[in-house]
Amino acid sequence: MTHPMSDPTDAFTELGRINLGEVGLDDVLQRVAELAKRVLPIPVEVSVTLARNGVGHTAAFTDELARDLDERQYAQGRGPCLDAAASGHILPVPDLHAEDRWPDWAAAGVRAGVGSSVSIGLPIQEAVVGALNVYARTPHAFDDDTVVILETFAAYAAVALANAQLYDSTATLARQMRDAMTSRAVIEQAKGIVMAERRCTPAEAFTVLARASQDSNRTVRDVAQALVDRAAEAQVRS
Repeated sequence: MTHPMSDPTDAFTELGRINLGEVGLDDVLQRVAELAKRVLPIPVEVSVTLARNGVGHTAAFTDELARDLDERQYAQGRGPCLDAAASGHILPVPDLHAEDRWPDWAAAGVRAGVGSSVSIGLPIQEAVVGALNVYARTPHAFDDDTVVILETFAAYAAVALANAQLYDSTATLARQMRDAMTSRAVIEQAKGIVMAERRCTPAEAFTVLARASQDSNRTVRDVAQALVDRAAEAQVRS
């Protein structure tokens, strides 16, 4: 069971302590949702929306209530979390019973026992935007001081998420570069084997590999690896 933090700055400090080398983006998103729930002195449920090209999905949530209300918005293509993500603004819904901007969604929220909500835009990167969504059981649960706390938390969270996204992208690029270098090394080895067997030029050797790739419906890298493996096995047998 989680408990509210006595000092909101504790949550900001915890965000800064996240070790991006040890946790993935999904873990950071979940941590943001959990800390946002704890940063407030009132009982709430929290979700994090990520949206690309206007299409949203809930990347983290503290309770299925929050996820379900998010998903109703995605199904309708409109709602406070999507609008906050797109605009980067704060969109409070003080009383779902009286909400007329998104009446269908508000009615569903009332049936689920939600009285008020607030969504705050999270600018993460150019292609991906997000929103921090906070749901309370009672109407008018978010006074000015509470919204200020959430706005400050969201600013810290946006930095943490942007850094996590950058780290994740950088790590992916590094893996791709390593894979590319490995593939190139294997292909060069295979070219050397073909050149030795056929006494041909490097360009001619690559043509042989490319033709074998087309004939066998495999990548050049896979053809090269198979050739290198066979050569290694032959050397062991000899």
